Amino acid sequence: MEGTTEARRRYDEVVRAGASLAVALDFDGTLAPIVEDPREARIAPEAPGVLAELATHIGALGVITGRPARQVLELGGLDDLGEEVRARGRDLFVFGQYGNERWSSGSPRVVSPPPPAGLAGFLADLPGLMREGGVEPWVEEKGIAVALHTRSLDDPQEAYDTLMPLVTAAAGRHDLRVEPGRYVIEVRGPGMDKGQALRRFVAEADAGAVLYAGDDLGDLDAFDAVDELREVGTPGLLVSARTTDSAVSERADVAVAGPAGVLDLLRQLSADLARTRA
Repeated sequence: MEGTTEARRRYDEVVRAGASLAVALDFDGTLAPIVEDPREARIAPEAPGVLAELATHIGALGVITGRPARQVLELGGLDDLGEEVRARGRDLFVFGQYGNERWSSGSPRVVSPPPPAGLAGFLADLPGLMREGGVEPWVEEKGIAVALHTRSLDDPQEAYDTLMPLVTAAAGRHDLRVEPGRYVIEVRGPGMDKGQALRRFVAEADAGAVLYAGDDLGDLDAFDAVDELREVGTPGLLVSARTTDSAVSERADVAVAGPAGVLDLLRQLSADLARTRA
């Protein structure tokens, strides 16, 4: 693995953790390429094989995503991957909607909370917000959240910048949280984020080390969680699936180019873990 001396040290620490290592990954931009229509985001074809092999060498494997769990299970073929991982003596965990939803190969049923109280009111206000801003994003209703996508518009950044203050004000009136991303604004209930989901995952796995890979602003909460774990003595490695122009890449120990770069890193990790067991 290339990188700074500090990054190499942290990588070596997670390798030494071996079977007590927990690996958690974002989905969009990390396992699946970013596409104009999020409904067409499919996991990289080689990813299931890479992840199944990795699972044999570590203690816990998870996907933490802003998408609904059922949606990411379908787009990623994660049901089938979960069966393969389970056949190798491990379980695959999926934490959907920033950790509000949970699924595992050992308990393959999505557990989800009811919608937050203010979401219906926000949705009722949304057509007026779009008229006020003169912007018509693609509105993705997720059951317990709603996402406004501007990527397909003529000027996605201008549309995003126009919507953000309007959406933020409306969300505040309904006691909801705004989660910014790359040409997407998500509105959901407070009380859960990727950092909290990662902390629970690590605790339940009784992990001795953690690797987290992500690519967008919502992943910074998980980065914060890894930093906190490192402060109390749990080794951790932060991986960005973006190499430049990103708060995520600036925070990461290792920055790689998209899902292909993530998979290359995981292949190397599997090989290094296998050598430590030999």
